[in-house]
Amino acid sequence: MAEQEPTAEQLAQIAAENEEDEHSVNYKPPAQKSIQEIQELDKDDESLRKYKEALLGRVAVSADPNVPNVVVTRLTLVCSTAPGPLELDLTGDLESFKKQSFVLKEGVEYRIKISFRVNREIVSGMKYIQHTYRKGVKIDKTDYMVGSYGPRAEEYEFLTPMEEAPKGMLARGSYSIKSRFTDDDRTDHLSWEWNLHPSSPQTQPPRWSSVVAASACAGGGGLLPGLVSPSVSSKSPPS
Repeated sequence: MAEQEPTAEQLAQIAAENEEDEHSVNYKPPAQKSIQEIQELDKDDESLRKYKEALLGRVAVSADPNVPNVVVTRLTLVCSTAPGPLELDLTGDLESFKKQSFVLKEGVEYRIKISFRVNREIVSGMKYIQHTYRKGVKIDKTDYMVGSYGPRAEEYEFLTPMEEAPKGMLARGSYSIKSRFTDDDRTDHLSWEWNLHPSSPQTQPPRWSSVVAASACAGGGGLLPGLVSPSVSSKSPPS
């Protein structure tokens, strides 16, 4: 049986049901203090100095203004039914991801992991935001509170709650996802677009001329162009 595409009316209804109140709230984050300012405060108080050292660690603050304070390095799609996680390298050509897709078996459960570094100053209220589109219509918006982080040499990792890939005949097809990593100051640390393609287990995943489609999280796993294996060097709409 041929797959049935959702009508424009059905997409509009989904968009209306998932529309969230995006009115701004009268919240102003407190004035940000630099690591150096925090370290200088009450520096003669030994107990407070030890507390700040335990909280912040022995931070070597980078003075290079050309180095971004927050660097988002990878998006990883973690799925228990795949041989291993699949990754998007977010330090390279982000435009290429618009032409590629994570192909998932419909209904499979997965999580998204974001890896990032903080180089110089504490960043407060970081958020990971996703807007999901189907045929150009926004059908879902999700904000994930990531939290506040200080500088360190090692990468941080943020893992979303468990998600379920869309399922059912009307849910099949491509979903465009616009992702953004921001904070209390609304700094755009990184924005990128990528695609998710739920596929019926009875059918072969579609193939594009510019993409070698791989059935990720469908028991076989695989890599798309631009996806890197960890040994070598993706929230979805509701069903």
